[in-house]
Amino acid sequence: MSHELATIDATAQADLVRRGDVKPIELVDAAIARIERLNPQLNAVITTFFDRARAQAQSAALPAGPFRGVPFLLKDLGAHSAGDPYHVGMRGLRELGWVEPHDTHLAAKFRAAGFIFLGKTNTPELGLLPTTEPQSYGPTRNPWDVSRSSGGSSGGAAAAVAAGMVAVAHATDGGGSIRIPASHCGLVGLKPSRGRNSLGPDAGERWGGCSVENSVTHSVRDTAAILDALHGLMPGDPYTAPPPARSFAAEVGADPGRLRIGLLTRAPNGVPVHRDCVAAAEGAARLLASLGHAVEDSSPAALTDSEILRAFGTMLSAATARALDLWSEKTGRAIGPDGVEPMTWAFAEMGRQVSARDYLRAVQSAQAQSRRIASWWASGFDLLLTPTTAEPAPPLGSFTSPPDNPLAGLMRAGAFSTFTSAFNMTGQPAISLPLHWTEAGLPIGVQLVAAYAREDLLIRVAAQLERAQPWCARRPSIHA
Repeated sequence: MSHELATIDATAQADLVRRGDVKPIELVDAAIARIERLNPQLNAVITTFFDRARAQAQSAALPAGPFRGVPFLLKDLGAHSAGDPYHVGMRGLRELGWVEPHDTHLAAKFRAAGFIFLGKTNTPELGLLPTTEPQSYGPTRNPWDVSRSSGGSSGGAAAAVAAGMVAVAHATDGGGSIRIPASHCGLVGLKPSRGRNSLGPDAGERWGGCSVENSVTHSVRDTAAILDALHGLMPGDPYTAPPPARSFAAEVGADPGRLRIGLLTRAPNGVPVHRDCVAAAEGAARLLASLGHAVEDSSPAALTDSEILRAFGTMLSAATARALDLWSEKTGRAIGPDGVEPMTWAFAEMGRQVSARDYLRAVQSAQAQSRRIASWWASGFDLLLTPTTAEPAPPLGSFTSPPDNPLAGLMRAGAFSTFTSAFNMTGQPAISLPLHWTEAGLPIGVQLVAAYAREDLLIRVAAQLERAQPWCARRPSIHA
């Protein structure tokens, strides 16, 4: 049974508990055993709560939510849990032993859904890179090839799910940080619409509204059911996405109709796109056409405007500077260059040069570009199809910055966020699906982007593709 639990999704695990075939403690014990066995090879989980998880699994107070008793991992960035370490990849916070005193709204919703927290997953410092190699905790390795990156910033979460430690895990996305790890690790990764899931009570928005939170999963039905458990306005939220017409879970298996889909395989910022990433998108286009959809070479012209990158860089550098100031205020200790990685400090220094006028100009530019991009959907298209990244998972160390150029790693990141970051700025939902593998056995994701608040359409089409070309039976070399 233990081996079977590692190969079924969270929905199936919850069904076993509901039927009385498995007890929550059995799920938890099996997941703990898998983490203890596999994590030394991958370094995906950096903090564990095993004793507490076992106690919760046997408690009559365990919430009777849709995922009652299912083991779960929180990313060490974004949603934090009461009384637990929270270091956001920063060496200074780890050395300080920083602990958060309360649950965020999202963490509380995960608990209410019945998930049992086993620990925290690795993340790059402040979630800035599309790889998970923080100096504070070391690199997370990809279970498909341990010499390669698992992606970032949700690379710890993706590696843990791909390896079968847990079926699902919390993830965040500010420029591709759910979708990139999902692509590198062969998972489903949905970036929800801006305002779909609350970031409170600690934040109204992050990164100028670009950052959102959700999960990485194996199956589309897990993604849909988790979104049902998470979405909705919470007290004090500055805005919220329109509520769905029905549950997202009800969209799994629903007929999407005949859709008009644009195909984009050229990188908007002009970086070369690896042939396997092009092949992934083109293969998905043929599959969609075989399912009756109309696919044509078309995409929003505004995606190629370099002002998008300038605005994003301005907003993100200013947010990084503010993040260091905020942590100095929270901890009562000034965070200087010795408390963070050289790249983080250099980027924050850039942000400190951004004036209020510069920042507002960037926000206005981002909003103007968002309107131009969104008009493509309004012109009659339902979805945009792209590769998720411009390259397959790179070797570990690819984002290392030399001492004389501390921002080199961040500049290298352009190839991995070229297809993703624009939709963080527009606030549109986007999903990465594992529909292609290289000859060397590395997964390659494809991205589908819908109009704002149309997660329902993404889930319908994703489920249709999952049925037509299943991926859940594929397993990496390191798997439970």
